Amino acid sequence: MNEQLKHMTGQVAKGLMTRREFIGRAAALGVTAAVANTMLAERAQAQETPKRGGMIRIGSSGGESTNTQDPALTASEVPLNNLYAWGETLVEVSPDGTLEPRLSESFEASADAKTWTFKVRKGIPFSNGKDMTPDDVLKTLQRHSNEDSQSGALGIVKGIADMKVDGDYVVLELEEANADLPYLMSDYHLIIQPNGGMDDPGAAIGTGAYTLEIDEPGVRHAFKRRDDYWDSENRGFADEFEQLVLNDATARTAALQSGQVHLINRVDPKVAALLARAPNLEVRNVSGPGHYVFIAHIDTPPFDNNDLRLALKYAINREEMVDKILRGYGTVGNDMPINKAYPLFDESIPQREHSIEKAKEHYAASGHDGSPIILRVSDGAFPGAVDAAALFQQSAQAAGIPLEIKREPNDGYWSEVWNVQPFCASYWGGRPVQDQMYSTAYLSTADWNDTRWKRPEFDAMLKEAKAELDTAKRKELYSKMGRMLRDEGGLILPMFNDFINGVSNDVGGWIDDPYGEMMSNQAAIKCWLKNA
Repeated sequence: MNEQLKHMTGQVAKGLMTRREFIGRAAALGVTAAVANTMLAERAQAQETPKRGGMIRIGSSGGESTNTQDPALTASEVPLNNLYAWGETLVEVSPDGTLEPRLSESFEASADAKTWTFKVRKGIPFSNGKDMTPDDVLKTLQRHSNEDSQSGALGIVKGIADMKVDGDYVVLELEEANADLPYLMSDYHLIIQPNGGMDDPGAAIGTGAYTLEIDEPGVRHAFKRRDDYWDSENRGFADEFEQLVLNDATARTAALQSGQVHLINRVDPKVAALLARAPNLEVRNVSGPGHYVFIAHIDTPPFDNNDLRLALKYAINREEMVDKILRGYGTVGNDMPINKAYPLFDESIPQREHSIEKAKEHYAASGHDGSPIILRVSDGAFPGAVDAAALFQQSAQAAGIPLEIKREPNDGYWSEVWNVQPFCASYWGGRPVQDQMYSTAYLSTADWNDTRWKRPEFDAMLKEAKAELDTAKRKELYSKMGRMLRDEGGLILPMFNDFINGVSNDVGGWIDDPYGEMMSNQAAIKCWLKNA
């Protein structure tokens, strides 16, 4: 932080400058609103003294009876919060977008960025009492490289040609250079487990601050703090952490207001302003790369017809959705998963506009037989998803497109609908860099390729972008990839959402993190109870 910004945060702390004024002045210095908010939060946190004790309770959407503790299969918010309670990755992305070593002590690249070396920390115990070793790191990466693991990280580890242990180091040889490789190692699927999780991937044994005590998928999960946790000065302040699965937005809000829980995710934008006026709590929202979407399998009729896909894209009214569904807590999307939260975003890509006329033209050109086009949806997909689907249906009907809504149960949505059914509502939290987002969901071989986007030319550009160390050339490649997805893909992306969380005033240590809900799913391990 430069001296001017440091002085300004001090002015805010003394009440001599408002938060809004600080964000405005920071913007004039080239600092984004997300980073400015993080600076203020870190300043406030630095003035607080963490307290130990008590039980932090979180009420979360995004849990179901089919959830597992296997990091490879984690796909929604409740399992994510669980993972970070008991496990950790080699590196982490801080709220300002910089990388921080975690289970790695340091990392460095060869001059051509094709060889990456991670020095693994010594003396860090797993919750089973055994010390983590470089072999555990190696085995973790090997397990997620195996297609049989069904890992969501499969796409991002595909580019590793060889991996080995060399003393205290894990050495990764890449097929092509990749300046962003450490960011990929921050992926939450790559929680380091004993023997890589090959013996029992769902055992919840890791290096994290807590041990799993109660595991009732779809209901609740309870954790107890470890006495032997290696980083107890900075994390794991509460004696216990309990997560209640509250998929219903009204139930989550009521639980926060009544004091049943201290934190909730996915505050419904419709009630956010009202909730913010309630006593003893705050509504904290932060913009980032998260997006609410409708996804179509482009290898499945009728979605294998690009004219039909374009008809649906032109039919959707993005501005209306941001206004009525997000209530302004977000921005308009452009049918590609990248926005200005990414450092190499190309703002010159034209924004797709709502056009009933163009929707009609493309629908006619598709030759569709007029049979119902089934869109599967659940409010568990994202807050307001059912209402968003209804708006989509109305605008599609105006273009003569027979969109039909099928409402699915929340429980089982992420195992039986998403990435299974050919057309459904979904969400993505986004990723810190474009390489990670594209490798996770759009690489042909990615296990989480939920639109079945499999284009050799796209894969080739992604591979080229990984190896390109010239920033301008990389940006140009990412721009071409974004345009291709926008015009030919199965992703219908009407809006980028703010992450909206509800936080009790009893909670200390909260920092707005643009990379995920609940402080990138680490609120339970980084926050504390002020009255513990």
